[in-house]
Amino acid sequence: QVQLVESGGGLVQAGGSLRLSCTASVNSQHINYMAWYRQAPGKQRELVASITYGDITNYGDSVKGRFTMSRDNAENTMYLQMNSLKPEDTAVYYCNARIYLSPYAGTYWGQGTQVTVSS
Repeated sequence: QVQLVESGGGLVQAGGSLRLSCTASVNSQHINYMAWYRQAPGKQRELVASITYGDITNYGDSVKGRFTMSRDNAENTMYLQMNSLKPEDTAVYYCNARIYLSPYAGTYWGQGTQVTVSS
């Protein structure tokens, strides 16, 4: 079983920055795909950003140019740098990891971290 532990959420004013971290309990070289999702109250969970093992990134339209996702395989950690935050970025952010090969094959989620952006 793989565990994902998130950190870095909090309260920030509009225009500010936060960096989220997600650390995996296994060597990240096992992980084929990692992503950040978010869910605001009353809304569906949406993809924020993703990164493949080959470091190909993809971003949701609402965060392009403001958020940057990266991974540090040596630390088994992925990051989401969030700049120019807006009140509409307020949500619970979840990290997600997908492993395609045994012995860890599966889809895993972190516990979520709250990000609140005040206007």
